[in-house]
Amino acid sequence: MATIRPFKGVKPIQSIAKDLSCLPYDVMNSEEAAKMAKGKECSLLRVTKAEIDCPPGTDVHSEVVYNKSVENYNKLKEKGWLVQDEDAKYYIYAQTMDDRTQYGIVGCASCDDYHNGIIKKHELTRPDKEDDRMILTRYTNANIEPVFFSYRAVPEIDNIVEIIVKTRKADYNFVSEDGFGHHFWSINDAPTNKRLEELFAKKVPATYVADGHHRTAAAARIGLERKAKNPNHTGNEEYNYFMAVHFPDNQLKIIDYNRVVKDLNGLTKEQFLSKLNDYFIVDEKGSEIYRPEKLHNFSLYIDNNWYSLTARPGTYNDNDPIGVLDVTILSQLVLNNILGVEDLRTTTRVEFVGGIRGLGELKKRVDSNEMKVAFALYPVSMNQLLDIADTGNIMPPKTTWFEPKLRSGLVIHELE
Repeated sequence: MATIRPFKGVKPIQSIAKDLSCLPYDVMNSEEAAKMAKGKECSLLRVTKAEIDCPPGTDVHSEVVYNKSVENYNKLKEKGWLVQDEDAKYYIYAQTMDDRTQYGIVGCASCDDYHNGIIKKHELTRPDKEDDRMILTRYTNANIEPVFFSYRAVPEIDNIVEIIVKTRKADYNFVSEDGFGHHFWSINDAPTNKRLEELFAKKVPATYVADGHHRTAAAARIGLERKAKNPNHTGNEEYNYFMAVHFPDNQLKIIDYNRVVKDLNGLTKEQFLSKLNDYFIVDEKGSEIYRPEKLHNFSLYIDNNWYSLTARPGTYNDNDPIGVLDVTILSQLVLNNILGVEDLRTTTRVEFVGGIRGLGELKKRVDSNEMKVAFALYPVSMNQLLDIADTGNIMPPKTTWFEPKLRSGLVIHELE
């Protein structure tokens, strides 16, 4: 069963929570981060993207930047903007988007659970990105940013959360600059915290990394590193755990993750459409944006026209958790077989566009002649994600997009 335990969170004072909190480090570049933090001395971006406070041109992976992260983090505490709770507890973090709210419990996941497969993943990670977050954690001695986990819903946990959010005033309640609502409660009574810990231990056999595979892997590696250096290791040290927001699966919605391609591999438009007909029922839709209607139905945009592509029976395997995915169908039948793209992880001919940007972004990229053709996919379901993780499979690159992103800074977990 999963271990998810309470912790003594380091939290911002209420008056600056909105300005201190920020988007995750990996959804923006340094220039964008600098603009977001402009005029906000307390912004956590000065810790997670500390290069914005370093001389222009500073290597973002240099010791100078990591030292600046530590300096800025300590400054937030010295100014009294970040304060640690006296007692270990769970927290509730809710997000609102398009009139839909999802409620997650913030608690510490176990590094051992990650190494033993109780925390399940569905993506591969890159060592360089793991190393970067490891170094930041090592320098700051803290999980500065949470990771996004899911678990199969437990009604009693849902009931506890519902009672708290309906009867208690939120610690923080604000709308961020991107229009999403963020709501945060501390669970202050000991019996409720104890009951939640019991329920996780008895009712939650596994948790799933929804978003944040690199931060999760980095945190687990830090645990091993600290363990190896501690001759008196007991397993109860704070470094054996890392911060995650745990959302029940029935509240989450995955957004589509689409593709744009720079060329047709030497084919004319007519030749390309003819080859597509071998694998798909191709139906021209005209100039109005067409959105995929169901699994195995795709949108294609090329030369000012939208097309519906419906995969022909026999071109996919509904009994294979990977083969049934639309990203697999598109990758194998179109990107590989027709367009000659062999490895999505290394190619420079394909780019990925999160569905939060809308299908108009695909049209824009093609109409500008930056890209030749665009494909929109029907979103992966949470059931598909959990099934793939449960069977030990790995999704193709850029399959899932979760929105809203977790704000960093509403609570921080220190490792000592």
